[in-house]
Amino acid sequence: MFPTVREVLALDPVRRGAPRLVAGEAALDRPVRWVHVAEVPDIATLLGGGELVLTTGIGLPADDAGLRAFIGDLAQVGVSGLVVELGRRYPSEVPRVMAAAAERRGLPLVELRRATPFVRITEAVHALIVDAQLHELRATEEIHQRFTDLSVEGAGAAEVVRQAAELAGCPVVLENLSRQVLGYDPAGESAELLLDGWEQHSRRIRPTGRTAYDADSGWLVTTVGARGQDWGRLLLRWPAGGDLGAGRPVGSPPTRLTILVERAASTLALGRLIRRDAEGLERQLHRTLLTALLDHSRPVDEIALRARALGVTLDRRHLVGIMVRHRRDRTPGHPVPGEGGPAADGSGPPPATGSWPAPATPADPPAGPARLRDLAEAVGQALRETKLSGLTSPVDDQAVGVLLALPDATAEERALTAFAAALRRRHPDQPVPPGGGGVIIAAGSGVGSLREVRRSLVEARQLAEAARRDRRDLPIFRLPHVGLAGLLHLLRDEPRLQTFVERELGALLTHDAHHPREQLLGTLRAYLEQGRNKSAGAAAAHLSRPAFYERLARIGRILAVDLDSVETCLSLHVALLALDAIRTP
Repeated sequence: MFPTVREVLALDPVRRGAPRLVAGEAALDRPVRWVHVAEVPDIATLLGGGELVLTTGIGLPADDAGLRAFIGDLAQVGVSGLVVELGRRYPSEVPRVMAAAAERRGLPLVELRRATPFVRITEAVHALIVDAQLHELRATEEIHQRFTDLSVEGAGAAEVVRQAAELAGCPVVLENLSRQVLGYDPAGESAELLLDGWEQHSRRIRPTGRTAYDADSGWLVTTVGARGQDWGRLLLRWPAGGDLGAGRPVGSPPTRLTILVERAASTLALGRLIRRDAEGLERQLHRTLLTALLDHSRPVDEIALRARALGVTLDRRHLVGIMVRHRRDRTPGHPVPGEGGPAADGSGPPPATGSWPAPATPADPPAGPARLRDLAEAVGQALRETKLSGLTSPVDDQAVGVLLALPDATAEERALTAFAAALRRRHPDQPVPPGGGGVIIAAGSGVGSLREVRRSLVEARQLAEAARRDRRDLPIFRLPHVGLAGLLHLLRDEPRLQTFVERELGALLTHDAHHPREQLLGTLRAYLEQGRNKSAGAAAAHLSRPAFYERLARIGRILAVDLDSVETCLSLHVALLALDAIRTP
């Protein structure tokens, strides 16, 4: 915004005074904030920094020490330069001690060898400052108008970055918090040189505030984000054309560039919020319709009408319910089947053979909102990628539901296969690692009417819950994939199954409830999971064989059964699987 000392010396009123630079050539690019005429030695106390001081020298000290102190005071307060008109106090040149002090302090010192009206100089400089301020104001107004238009138009990040680079005439880079480039515009320079080794270079740029200029690297930086959630940085290199490794650039960027990067950053943040809110509203509508189908809270005709308004046709379509959920949250105290050793009571994980592990596991805590949101986003992207039509939204704290609308039943298998493949490519938890983890895709039976779709959705939800205990890496779980444990999981709300569990294991559960330090259910589990091999069961339960045998005898007495009977043990094992299904949410 302000002219430099060099630019002031080039003005006609100054050139008429035959200026000659005596000292401080390295500081000629200092900005001149104002021009001040002074004839007293203690003028420094009245200045604020950035002034160009004009004087004839008639009031300056006569001794060398006084002149050194005068120059030192001016330099300390931060004046831009000192102009001395010759003739009144100094006939032919300024004192050498003054020139030496100015050079030592890095203060530009200029002699005017011809008489010059100071008022002409002040008028010219102040006009230049006002003109620069007016230009800055106009540029700022254009910046605000340009980015307001971009916000209204919903411009993408690439367009915002391009416009910022065009207005600034400088390279602009948008990066995330991991220093990965999300967008850039080299402003006519080499993109390869701009982005080469970007992450390492970016980490060396350390601004001192939310918006600040890092003089060592030559980058003006502002943080991008809103609502207390920052997600990136916008960087502008100034001066344009500068070498990234050339060291400290001269001066600081003009105010309009600071305004520009801040407006660009706010436009980027607003655009992201608008897109996220619009997408969130659409997802809320999808969730409302899916929930209504699951709990029969709205007439199906109304649901079909509202879905059609969202661009999803459900009438006269083949409909398939799908549930996608994380197989298991890996949190302390919630082991994944097949990982780790058994607990001290023998209730640990079973051997790695078989499809349906038996041990009961504590209820998984709800997936974090961010994790569920990422899963929902991956599901939505998979649908868009495969050009499939349907409703999709989280239906609870763990699962994302999908109601797929297909033209006919013949397209079902092909569509499910394509959807699963697309989701595997997009979601980081796929493929399923050995022993658990990953994401489960479960599909219910296809139906031909919206009135029947609840059955498909509920079936998919039950399959997804049951499949959490399956270690197989299946692209999609369907009813034929459900084994005994899965079947029991589907029937867990059946009163007859619950009655069977109580009849078989009720006495033992009651005993364990009264003796919390001696849990016999784990001992029974270890025995049955080891194929009634008592030695192997004792090792699995981390008990000595005599202690294990004594516990088995007590279990037999409590339940009034013969644990050497194959039929009895089979019934007890099924009851344990059913108990696991009932206890697992």
